[in-house]
Amino acid sequence: MLKAFEFDDDGRKFTCRVEIARGAQQDAWWWFGVSTDDRHRYAPFRADAEDTEAGVRGRVLEYYTNLLERRAMPATAYWRRGERPAASAPATVPNGNPTTPGAPA
Repeated sequence: MLKAFEFDDDGRKFTCRVEIARGAQQDAWWWFGVSTDDRHRYAPFRADAEDTEAGVRGRVLEYYTNLLERRAMPATAYWRRGERPAASAPATVPNGNPTTPGAPA
């Protein structure tokens, strides 16, 4: 099984290696770090006995490119303080006069 390798792409140095996960399952995962992102390292997929350097390199570059694209997107606001749903238009009765909910007709 391929254990570790490094490669350069677009001015960045990628360091890839297989590590065994701690825990009950003892799965092997591909971990990688990037020279321009020294705060993080990533384990995006499991290692396989048939992995090749070219195959892993392609998967790592695809994963990291997608990650950078997601980071560049504007943040999604899941909750907006103070905003309320738009009020619905008052209902109308057949004579064309608007009615207010709860008001006597």
